[in-house]
Amino acid sequence: MKKLKCAVIGVGYLGKFHAEKYASLPDCELVAVVDVDASVAGRVASGYGAKSYTDYRELLGQVDAVSIVVPTTYHHAVAKDFLQAGAHVLVEKPITVTVAEADELIELAKMRQLVLQVGHLERFNPAVLGLETDEKPLFIESHRLSPFNPRANDVSVVLDLMIHDIDIILALVDSELERIDASGTAVLTGGTDIANARLLFSNGCVANVTASRISMKMERKMRMFRPSSYVSVDFQNRVLTKHRTGTKEMFPGIPEIVTEESVFESGDALLEEIKHFVNCIQTGDNPLVSGEAGKRALATAIQITRLLGE
Repeated sequence: MKKLKCAVIGVGYLGKFHAEKYASLPDCELVAVVDVDASVAGRVASGYGAKSYTDYRELLGQVDAVSIVVPTTYHHAVAKDFLQAGAHVLVEKPITVTVAEADELIELAKMRQLVLQVGHLERFNPAVLGLETDEKPLFIESHRLSPFNPRANDVSVVLDLMIHDIDIILALVDSELERIDASGTAVLTGGTDIANARLLFSNGCVANVTASRISMKMERKMRMFRPSSYVSVDFQNRVLTKHRTGTKEMFPGIPEIVTEESVFESGDALLEEIKHFVNCIQTGDNPLVSGEAGKRALATAIQITRLLGE
């Protein structure tokens, strides 16, 4: 099979890892990287025998697939140009700044029969992939807490951290969102640094979501209660714990609780994400995190930020 000619647009902190993954895949040829900083682009490109550019438009029509890892403000313009030029696109989260921009990319990809995948990396966490989805959750509680990092302050805590859990919750519940309540506060920056949102779905499920970028510890956990089970996901340590009712009795008339814990080996979620993107290009399968999924997560995050007054 002919190798896919791939490029990475934006090779800063995260983009350089995208370049590394493409270069490692036998079905791909990393032909170029792009960055507004010529020295950064040159340094990353030289490590993989690729070409470097400062203007992504020089690559239009020259590549089969791209990862777009530039600031969110530029996602729409860059993705649109590559889709119009016939390239498959993996764009980092959030998909765009506005829902209208996301709609345009989705329609363009559909019209050109191209893969549009959104980089919600947590979907490729092995603990998440190990979740059984046959039983819908009734109540979900998630906490995504991080120490302060000045690198991520160009977007709100909702679009930076909470959106990961929003995306997973929307996929798990698979029901219309009827109501959102939200509260939050600024502590160290001009925007909201800690936020909580309560999502009420039409099927009765409630999700309580908390995100903080000013915590003293790192914690990334989600707990969900289902009709016959309680499930806990530790994203950081890749642990999936399931508690189910058993066949025996703990007390007269009260079933026993059976616990099963799965600890997954440290994997490479970004590599799995990019391999999935490549596979979708080759097979025509729909991506796990489609443009539609990315748009829905964005729309929900925007609603929450508006309720927070941002």
